[in-house]
Amino acid sequence: MVKDEYNVIGVMSGTSLDGIDLVYAQFKLEDTWKFNILCSETIAYSDFWVSNLKTLVDKTYDALRQLDTTYTEYLAQTIKTFIKVNAIDRLDAVCSHGHTALHTPKKGLTYQIGNAPIISKLLKHIVVCDFRVQDVALGGQGAPLVPIGDKLLFSEYDFCLNLGGFANISSEFKDERIAYDICPVNIVLNHYTNMLGLPFDNKGEIALSGTINVDLLSKLNQLDFYREPYPKSLGLEWVKSKVIPLINNFKIEIKDILCTFSEHIAIQISKEINKKRDAFVFITGGGAYNMYLIKRVNYHSNNKIIIPDRQVVEFKEALIFAFLGILKLRDEVNCLKSVTGAKKNHSSGVVFMP
Repeated sequence: MVKDEYNVIGVMSGTSLDGIDLVYAQFKLEDTWKFNILCSETIAYSDFWVSNLKTLVDKTYDALRQLDTTYTEYLAQTIKTFIKVNAIDRLDAVCSHGHTALHTPKKGLTYQIGNAPIISKLLKHIVVCDFRVQDVALGGQGAPLVPIGDKLLFSEYDFCLNLGGFANISSEFKDERIAYDICPVNIVLNHYTNMLGLPFDNKGEIALSGTINVDLLSKLNQLDFYREPYPKSLGLEWVKSKVIPLINNFKIEIKDILCTFSEHIAIQISKEINKKRDAFVFITGGGAYNMYLIKRVNYHSNNKIIIPDRQVVEFKEALIFAFLGILKLRDEVNCLKSVTGAKKNHSSGVVFMP
């Protein structure tokens, strides 16, 4: 399916459990790739799905496989509704990340639910999905996958920084794309905000009301992950085993946890973006709306922060997974060894025909 123009749907579900991001976009290959977001929507998860997706790492393999089928059917129905509501009649493919259930690449394991072959039959469209498995099989981290999109769609920025469940960053160093996870963000902030009966800390106002616990901040900054070289990536398992127990040991108020962890995020991010001077830092993801966090990042760095329009902030990852699917259909590289540590650049993902 090699041509110069594609209309595709990108689908993304992140670890912060905000919901399913869907974007319908047109991509054109001129001198470079151009895109136009035609419509987009986030479908919030029900309590049933939030509860199940939060505990994926605790489920047995058999339970996980069963839930995979149910989630794939749910995802297909969600996409079908999106197509119907937006009267989408030109569609080359649906390109879906699925939802990460397990991700321990050091053990050669990554598993995203929602990628069962039945999805293409249910949708009656070509589906490109399961982008991570091949990279892990080639010795890579299976993440992050977005940097090829940063390179080809957002090349005018020195850093592309996404603040979702985790902070991940990509940039060009010595004519090579480098990318990696920096630290947890909303996966931790939302965990504690949920304890207050709130879905998230709006604009970081609760964190702003808190006080930094210096001892906790110091211990967070000393976590081994931050001394590891890239390529490297984070998963829910690491947060549950290393970060949450550490924070809970301090038995401090939630507002102080949020304040302290926000400072931790800002310090870890600034360490990375300060590797270049006078840089333009393009920030997307839900964390871009956390004004307190952005203020703290600004405090620790002199670089220029750019936050784009709402659609790009909220749907950049879904947009790029749509683009990854196009590259797969064209049998072009969509996964960079310089980013993931795989043995070679490759065209990753599985194509299911209806």
